[in-house]
Formats: sequence, C-alpha cells, structure tokens
Amino acid sequence: MRAVLCEAFGAAENLVLKEIDKPVAEEGQVLIRVRAAALNFFDTLIIRNKYQYTPDLPFSPAGEISGEIEAVGAGVDPARIGERVLAYIRWGGAREYVVVNAEEAILMPEALEFEQSAGLMITYGTTIYALKSRAKLQPGETLAVLGAAGGVGLAAVEIGKLMGARVIACASSDEKLDLCEVHGADLRVNYKLGDLKLALKGLTKGHGVDVVYDPVGGDLAEAALRATGWYGRFLVIGFASGTIPKMPLNLVMLKSVDLLGVFWGEAIVRNPEEHAQNMALIMQWVSEGKLKPHLHQSYPLEDTAKAIAAIQNREVKGKVVITL
Repeated sequence: MRAVLCEAFGAAENLVLKEIDKPVAEEGQVLIRVRAAALNFFDTLIIRNKYQYTPDLPFSPAGEISGEIEAVGAGVDPARIGERVLAYIRWGGAREYVVVNAEEAILMPEALEFEQSAGLMITYGTTIYALKSRAKLQPGETLAVLGAAGGVGLAAVEIGKLMGARVIACASSDEKLDLCEVHGADLRVNYKLGDLKLALKGLTKGHGVDVVYDPVGGDLAEAALRATGWYGRFLVIGFASGTIPKMPLNLVMLKSVDLLGVFWGEAIVRNPEEHAQNMALIMQWVSEGKLKPHLHQSYPLEDTAKAIAAIQNREVKGKVVITL
C-alpha cells in the first residue's frame, strides 16, 4: 500500500511517498480502507518533533480518518465489513490502510461524505470538550473565539452558537470573518486593524467576555485575557502563532478568571465515557443538519506536504483533507 512517511523529523517537504506492507487486523481490530485523512495544525508540529507526543520513526501524519471496514480480526462481528466509519488515531492516517481497535471505528453520519467525516473527531471533539466539559458554557453568555476561521476556531463558532452563546469571531482578515458569519458568528473583530482588548470590551459594553477560546496564543492571548469579565473562563487550546504566552497572573486574580487547559487527546483516555457522550452529541447535531464541517481544500495523497505547508502558512479556512 502507499503511505506518506516522515522518516526524519523536519520540514513538510521532507515527507516521502512509499510502498509499505499492508497491515492485518488482529484480534479485536478492524482493517479500514482509508478514503480521506484530515490534517490539523498539530501535524505541522509533530513532523518537526515539537508536539506533546513523539511517534517512533517512520510514521505518517494525519490523526483522523474516514473509510470503509475491509476486514475484521477475531472476535469482531463480520457484519461490520463494509461499514463506513471514522476514527481518531493520533497519527498514521496518510496511508491507504489503517488498523484500529473495533470500538474506535465509529459509524459515519449518513449526511456526510468521506472528506467531511474525516475532519469531525479532532476539531469538534476538542471544541465540545472545551466549551461543554471545561468552560461549562451557558446560554446567553458571550464567547470570543480567536483564530475563528481555522479548523478548531470554526468548530467553536458553530458549537458555541448551538449551545446558545453570543459568539464573537476574531480573525486576521475580513474574508475569514465573512466565513465565520456564514457559520453563525454574531459579531466580528479583525485583530489586524486594532486593539483586540478594546474591541471586545466595546462589543460587550464594558462587561467583558465570559469565555475566551484561544488556539492562537502569542500576544493575542494577553489582550483577550484583559477583555474577560468577572468569573470569566480562558480556554488554552493551542499556540498556532508559534509563541507560548506568559500570562500575568495578577489579571487572573483581579477578575477571578479561570485559566483552563484543554488537552483533548489525554482527556479521552482518562474519561472515555464523557468523550463518548460528547461525540454522540456531535453526531446528533450532524445528523440534524446543525453541523457541517467546512472543507477548505482536498489534496491527493502525494500532495500531503503541500497540504501541511498550507496549514503552517495560515492559508487555511476550515479543514484540509487528503483523499485516497
């Protein structure tokens, strides 16, 4: 089978396309013919060994996939062969076949195609965990989303609206903000044109925002923290800016703000029941037509490096997928 491999940590252009052995489903596992593999910002980090996890070399990027079950191992119902499924696999998706534990292969929503389904697990899973499980976002509260046109950002706009929040989309261009409005944003801030703190304070009439969703980091983080209200919650999602901010804790004290870390990849291991409940809600919203991932672009397998470079260069609005 064909696979895109990271054989040495480094830039995306160092990835190689090779023929490797096709895996075999062992006991309790299923073999999935991959039809689409979604890429995320962490793929730009993991191939450079700058992520929380360090895979053994060689490995394939792409942490979520969709496809069809082609074979099952011992102990798995053969009736599952032919099922259209999606799965979160951390890394290893940019290849023609993957093997996962049977319970990790989730039935695809009938309303979506492979390309859209591939991008459901990480961005929507992270976001519902952040807003529902960590921040406990309430109807009527104000949610500010930084990097709102990116994969997790756009998911936060959509889920925030479904949870009844007043959503302020914050992004670096009017084009990106237009997309956010299409996906439900109530208000918008172009933080390239002015002070983010002042803009958020103005839109909330001085009250400040209740929840900040921050996958960007850098200088924007402190500006958004300064714009929170009393008992505000600040969600630390990631650092797409490339800079991990050092937050002044006096601001946290003076506003009684909660700083909340969001490490979804570990949370699903520590609390699988909550993860299952959250994903069931996501699938319900998708089946009802309330959620539909925005596909920025699909690339063939051999152009995986180009797709990762597009994410790293912040050219992407929504999701990027590899199709096979």
